[in-house]
Amino acid sequence: MLNNDSIVALATASGAGAIAIIRISGQDAIVIANSVFKSVKNKDLTKQKTHSLHLGHIVDDNKTLDQVLVSVFKGSNSYTGENTVEISCHGSTYIQQQIIQLLLRKGCRMADAGEFTLRAFLNGKLDLSQAEAVADLIASDNEASHQIAMQQMRGGFSNEIAKLREELLNFASLIELELDFAEEDVEFADRTQFNELINRIEFVLKRLVDSFAIGNVIKNGIPVAIVGEPNVGKSTLLNALLNEERAIVSDIAGTTRDTIEDELVIGGIGFRFIDTAGIRETKDYVESIGIKKTFEKMEQAQVVLYLVDSYELSVVSLEALKIEIEKVKNQFPLKPLLIVINKMDLLSEEKIKLIETQLTTDNTQLQFISAKNKIGIDDLKNELLSFVNTGALRNNETIVTNTRHYDSLLKALDEIQKVKYGLETNLSSDLMALDIREALYHFGTITGQVTNDELLGNIFANFCIGK
Repeated sequence: MLNNDSIVALATASGAGAIAIIRISGQDAIVIANSVFKSVKNKDLTKQKTHSLHLGHIVDDNKTLDQVLVSVFKGSNSYTGENTVEISCHGSTYIQQQIIQLLLRKGCRMADAGEFTLRAFLNGKLDLSQAEAVADLIASDNEASHQIAMQQMRGGFSNEIAKLREELLNFASLIELELDFAEEDVEFADRTQFNELINRIEFVLKRLVDSFAIGNVIKNGIPVAIVGEPNVGKSTLLNALLNEERAIVSDIAGTTRDTIEDELVIGGIGFRFIDTAGIRETKDYVESIGIKKTFEKMEQAQVVLYLVDSYELSVVSLEALKIEIEKVKNQFPLKPLLIVINKMDLLSEEKIKLIETQLTTDNTQLQFISAKNKIGIDDLKNELLSFVNTGALRNNETIVTNTRHYDSLLKALDEIQKVKYGLETNLSSDLMALDIREALYHFGTITGQVTNDELLGNIFANFCIGK
């Protein structure tokens, strides 16, 4: 699959800017760049040291296209593991296109999406999980997702997997050796040590599989549904959380008839807030569609904020509210539910105590706020953050965020548990060897030791062109 031809692409974002970088990679990259580059000191790029920078002009016959800086990276010392040149030119879109078209005429071809990183993988500069982390790093939009992508790109995840695979492979070799001496009935693999290894691998795999729950929400953002009756301040709360007038606010019940979504980063974690239509009995057809969507969004959300207008609460309405809260809990028993009491600035101390007494239970959390006056909003944000288990993130533990890795880990764990059962039941070595091979296969698919063109095509198709 590895091509030796030279590829070219714009490495910086498309469009006009102060500076643009055009990247060339391939066996003839330096020769091609040298053919269009005129150094101010008459340097020959093919004779320059790797990691060197040169000032000059890009020239098309006798026409000067731009004054540029050219960076030269030779062979295995480059990002791709092959000769690479980066041309830093002025950011005019006209200049960018003129230089790229010139390089195409000189023998380059346009790079496919992710082809520079694909070549880095094929040339052994990165393993597959590190290559995928490059895309995650580019896409990261908060501190937590950036931290995880950086850890994975530095090889934290792949090193952990590679170490487990190597230890398992060593024992697998001994098991396979036993098959060659089956008639002699000898054991080369110490079953006690092998059992300890299998238990350790199972423990690590379970931890990595469990980490996907937090890793997935960190990568994709945590959806939070803001629900409640009409006109209790849901849109006002969304605006207060985002600190901008994102949703229309009015005194008319049913103003929000469709869901409104926006994102906010709290403590380095991305949250996606969903302002929903008010829940009530209605004959309005359009509003009823919005209410139906509210329940759909509650189903999709990780956390539900149930907003209550505290000023309208009485002893009787508190009893009715408790029934409604129980309905939501019964419908979504596994979702964290936070009861948010709005308009606290209008409440007396006696009424606050009444609400706390009536609504507080072992599994019901209350948060008092004033969305209009932005009182208690920071406390609410901290409460939301508490729903996210960031302990692994703070301790710099490996966190799985990639669905493909998660799937391979689940399959590897299943095979390891089969091996463990085989050890406990004295299963024959030839049958255990089959399960071990399957486990090794799934380990290998994570780092790219086992791969195919279709898999690579699917992974790198989602990269940006210049990477």
